[in-house]
This record gives sequence, C-alpha cells and structure tokens, in this order.
Amino acid sequence: MPEVTAVCLSTTIQRTLTFSEVKIDHVNRSQHYVANASGKAVNTARVLNQLEKDFCQVVCPIGVNNKELFFQLKEKEPYKIITVEIPGNTRECWTLLDRKNSTTTEVIAGEPAIQADMSEYTLQLMQKIEESLEQTNALLLAGSRPEIWPKDLAARICALASKMGKTVMCDFWGDDLTETLQLCTPEIVKINEEEFCRTFGYAFPQPEEDLSQLIAQQSLKFGNIFVITRGKDTTFAADNGKIYKAAIMQVKPVNTTGCGDSFSAGFLYSYMKDKNMEKALQQGTECAAKNAENELPGSIC
Repeated sequence: MPEVTAVCLSTTIQRTLTFSEVKIDHVNRSQHYVANASGKAVNTARVLNQLEKDFCQVVCPIGVNNKELFFQLKEKEPYKIITVEIPGNTRECWTLLDRKNSTTTEVIAGEPAIQADMSEYTLQLMQKIEESLEQTNALLLAGSRPEIWPKDLAARICALASKMGKTVMCDFWGDDLTETLQLCTPEIVKINEEEFCRTFGYAFPQPEEDLSQLIAQQSLKFGNIFVITRGKDTTFAADNGKIYKAAIMQVKPVNTTGCGDSFSAGFLYSYMKDKNMEKALQQGTECAAKNAENELPGSIC
C-alpha cells in the first residue's frame, strides 16, 4: 500500500531538450529530447517511488484537449496516477539543457483562462483525494493553483487530510498558504526563500541571521516545521522554533529542474521513517543533488 498521496493541481506535460549549446537568435537543434508527465507533486512522487517502490500515488486534474498524450506519458510512470478530466489543456513546458555551459532554461506555456463552472470537477477531485487518503498516511500538496479552481481549494485539501489524521506537507505559497494556515496547521511547510518572504511580508532577500530568526518565529507560531530552500545556498529549517541548517552538495549540474521537488521527496521520505530533522534534511539535500545530475526532472537514478 502507498504511504503518500501527492496532489498536483498544475499538472504538466514536460519536454526536456538537450543541446550541445543554446544560442540566442540562432536556430538551435537538439541532440535529443524526452517527454514525461510532470508538475511539482508528480516530480516529487517519482522520486519517492525511486526511493521505495509504490511509496506514493498521485491525484491530478488533466485537460481533456490533450489527455491522450498525458495518458501515454502516464504509462511510463511505474506508480499509480489517478486523474480527473477537466475542460481545456494540460499545460506544456519545455526545458532546454545547454551541455557546454551547464545551464537549464525552462519555458512554460500558459494556457488561456477557461470559462467553465468548476464546481462539479472540484467535487470529483476532492472525492478522489479523499479516497486516496483512505489508503495512505500523508498528503503532499505541491505547486501553484491555476485560477480556474476555487481560491480556497488548497486550504480545503489540507484541512481534509488534517481531519483524517494524516501528515500534511505543503509546497506552495502566497494567499493559498496563508489561507491554509488559517484553516489548519500543516505539519511541514516547504518553500523557497523568496516565496517565504513574499508570503509573510518580509523584504527579500534577508541577511542569513535575520532569515533564520524569521523562520524560527513562524515555526514557533504555528508549532510546525518550516523548511526554506535557497538554491545554491544553505537550506534553513525550523521545528517548533528550533533552527536547523543543511549545506547543499556541490555537483556538476545537468538539469536543475525538479531539484526542489526532489528535495521535498527526500525530506518527506526520511521524516516519515523516523521524524529526525537532521536525517531528513540530509536526505533531501542528497536527492536534490542527484536530481541535478540527471536529465529527467524529478529523478535520482
């Protein structure tokens, strides 16, 4: 039985194209490319299932207009993906990998706003999530909420999982996070430094000492865990006000897309095993580094 229900509201069809070098104002021909099902929670689920087979299953909406392609990509994933079909398209992203300069460039196609009554689709999604949570011990809700969904949807999903007694990990920010924190207290909030500052009204960036104290204050206020990733800089975390730090691992990057999602996977996997913050931060850091060394986003092998 799976341990984690991962919910992805921003499901993605991801194409990763590898070039010897990417040049602006030139015709760039890729050496090769791969396509895969993606989105923050989908990437995290892939890594969780690489850490332990069948550890996580995904619930996500997909657009009916290009659902056949998503279903083809879904078959490549060796874990369960539960879908709810909605009007419109699943968004598409392109990641450009420059081998010469070791750079990653991501291009995201924003889908036009859909004018549709989403109430029935919202009920279907909530039902699928609840059915999945009945089989698992934790919820991971990661990624942005497209505007077609109700503004309180993220809060409602987290509150449902909390009411069911599940461990809840959030990887989203802004109004969705503040509204969630008003309705329930996720055990783990994992966002990056800029997202943290923008959500809670702090200037960005912050001096390291000030930042660590602000993280501790929010963690103590809510009595939970805050994990703040900072790209190439040390990760800060706090558990009920107690500060932790984890230095990143230096690697030669191939594709940095999905590093934060891979960190989330490693952290959640380890934390669910023994509730040890140092070990969880270490495993998250290792998964992020391994992801950076792979072409496929959200992969450690």
